[in-house]
Amino acid sequence: MSRRIKKSKKDDLIHIEETLGHLFLGEKPTLRLLMLRPIDIIEFTEFAGVNSEDIIIWVGKTLAKYFIEQLFPGENWDNATTLDKKEVFIGVLESLEHLGYGIITSAFLKDKILVAVEDPLTEDEKDNIMAKNLCILYQGLFNGVMEQLGIDADGEEIQCYLKDDEACIFKFELLVDEFGSEEIDSDVKSGPIAHYMERYKV
Repeated sequence: MSRRIKKSKKDDLIHIEETLGHLFLGEKPTLRLLMLRPIDIIEFTEFAGVNSEDIIIWVGKTLAKYFIEQLFPGENWDNATTLDKKEVFIGVLESLEHLGYGIITSAFLKDKILVAVEDPLTEDEKDNIMAKNLCILYQGLFNGVMEQLGIDADGEEIQCYLKDDEACIFKFELLVDEFGSEEIDSDVKSGPIAHYMERYKV
């Protein structure tokens, strides 16, 4: 991967700006963090009302756009290789994991990308009927990261922690191209994605 877009573990450290009383992701204070409980997000999404799913997905995509722009300022993804885009995608998932979004793993297959979220934000709100909005937010967030990287895919949640699955799993079908052999993960042997692939012979 190009050094311009390679992230280090230091990039994911939480920086406290004491004079301002703010939290930032990374040593360079560019990505300002907002602390919210999952229930706060759920209650906020309740205001979306009619067509709430589209609105919440749009919010997720907007967050993803800001996230990518702050982590990789000025990067032109048109010139990045598919392998670089994959590494950046995985790096962003790791950053989200460090920010408390859950344990997030992915698998790149020939014509799709699978993303699993264990210990999701919905974990403590399983009995809340509106917690499903958090799953929709995840979908928008992941889809938004792909859009920013120029990966043309359409996604849906195919397993859900709220329905007693071991994790939320999202499937993003490629709309145009297929991944080459160097991008495909052929050794997915453990975890929720492997269990899903074995169960449905993916």
